[in-house]
Amino acid sequence: MAPQTHATPYVTPHILHKNYAQSFDNQQFSSLIGQDLEYFSHAGFDMERIQIKRNAPVAQLYEDAIRNEGAIISSSGALINFSGKKTGRSPKDKRIVYEDTSKDEIWWGSVNIKMDEHTFEINRERAIDYLNTRDNVYVFDGYAGWDPRYRIKVRVICARAYHALFMNNMLIRPTEEQLADFGDPDFIIYNAGQFPANRFTKGMSSTTSVEINFKRMEMVILGTEYAGEMKKGVFSVMHYLQPVKFGTLSLHSSANVGIENGDVTLFFGLSGTGKTTLSADPNRLLIGDDEHVWSDTGVFNIEGGCYAKCINLSAEKEPDIFNAIRFGSILENVVYNPITRVPDYDDVSITENTRCAYPIEFIPNAQIPCIVDRQPSNIIMLTCDAFGVLPPVSKLTPEQASYHFLAGYTSKTPGTEDGVLEPIPTFSTCYSAPFIVLHPGRYAEMLAERMSKHHVNCWLINTGWTGGKFGSGKRCPLKFTRRIVDAVHSGELAKAEFENFGTFNLSIPTSLEGVPRELLNPSLAWADKEAFQKEIRKLAGMFSKAFALYEKDVDEKVRLAGPQL
Repeated sequence: MAPQTHATPYVTPHILHKNYAQSFDNQQFSSLIGQDLEYFSHAGFDMERIQIKRNAPVAQLYEDAIRNEGAIISSSGALINFSGKKTGRSPKDKRIVYEDTSKDEIWWGSVNIKMDEHTFEINRERAIDYLNTRDNVYVFDGYAGWDPRYRIKVRVICARAYHALFMNNMLIRPTEEQLADFGDPDFIIYNAGQFPANRFTKGMSSTTSVEINFKRMEMVILGTEYAGEMKKGVFSVMHYLQPVKFGTLSLHSSANVGIENGDVTLFFGLSGTGKTTLSADPNRLLIGDDEHVWSDTGVFNIEGGCYAKCINLSAEKEPDIFNAIRFGSILENVVYNPITRVPDYDDVSITENTRCAYPIEFIPNAQIPCIVDRQPSNIIMLTCDAFGVLPPVSKLTPEQASYHFLAGYTSKTPGTEDGVLEPIPTFSTCYSAPFIVLHPGRYAEMLAERMSKHHVNCWLINTGWTGGKFGSGKRCPLKFTRRIVDAVHSGELAKAEFENFGTFNLSIPTSLEGVPRELLNPSLAWADKEAFQKEIRKLAGMFSKAFALYEKDVDEKVRLAGPQL
């Protein structure tokens, strides 16, 4: 009897046919239906030539990034990508189109530099022409804003799988039903970052150009592959639309909510002040780590993910972030061991700005959906004062809150950048100067209104130096700062007794259990009283100089809420 021939069902099909998966992907993700097809043709895409992959699965984006872009899978399963020459944002190359619908709202100047509509059209055409030369074009459709009443539909069109996966992690991912009914987007990003801008085009300062057109609700990226440009582009649009269109307040802040009492806290702070560290709290759920909107009903996150710094990351210091770096996450510009593929978070040879982007669901105590229908109880403004003169905590009046929100103070410490030998004060208005779109006074006014309407407590917390400036004092221990933050949440600090702290005219607690008395009042912590007076006057002078920019646009009460020399 002839031997029976067996089919081989156990052999992985792509071994029999090496392009098995790819050919399926082609059918699956380029089957754009009539309306979508029309949309891309109208936008100038050559549908005969390119293959569009819309909301491709994470595994497929991994394969493409590894096959075509030199990406690597790390030992924990994250995808390690490299952004090329640019490893951070290019604020000097950011432009806003000067057009009728938005020109009277925008705060024009060094942050929002004007571009004419014709130049935008030239760059947009250049981006689409470049995308038309690529074999794969990725489209990701997602939402910005967890509250359906205020969210916008965002479409990202790009040529790198890394960029598509990044925005898959950073935007709010639609369900299959939502994707089927997605319709026309409210905002479109054309990311042709691998291709340079033409330096001879009017208004171009380099081969990099990042520009937003509020009339067309479009963004064009040329000459930078740094993924953070897309994230901040979406934030700029929300920073414009939320106050102008919806009357809600967009904020560069982290936010969390108490598990027991449901109380909400907003944290403001620039890089290095402890915003991410302090908002990650075992007794509270994280609403989000970077961008929020304060609406009439509560607080919601703008993003669907987190974009965390990786420098010196360890499982001991930041367990939540460390454990979120797994399959689906992106590591950006991180050096790794070529044999074991273990990332080296202490290695800054590519950049100090190493990053990880992951969906917020990867954080075990995230509040999903990232929205809370309750007004904030507390606002914490964080600063890292390297002059060592600001108290570790002070209670602010509504006017002082407006003043410090507009000033947005922290300091760069020696060692963070070449040539920094003395602490350098940084004033970033509304804690978000590079992304501010309207006049800072508008955001500050909305903040003050909401604070007084809902009786929100505001605290200025200094995570910087105590007992002396950088070099002679020491950094305020994290355990004491955490104790202060816990006392804010429990309501214990609001009931404390306060004394006046001169020059800055701040109310500071006279005692708090678990925090040394001399730490609470910097004038007691400094042994050299004369040096203390000198530094406090120096810092007060810097505040006055920085605030001069907003003086004419703010209420006199706010002007007087700053330090008095």
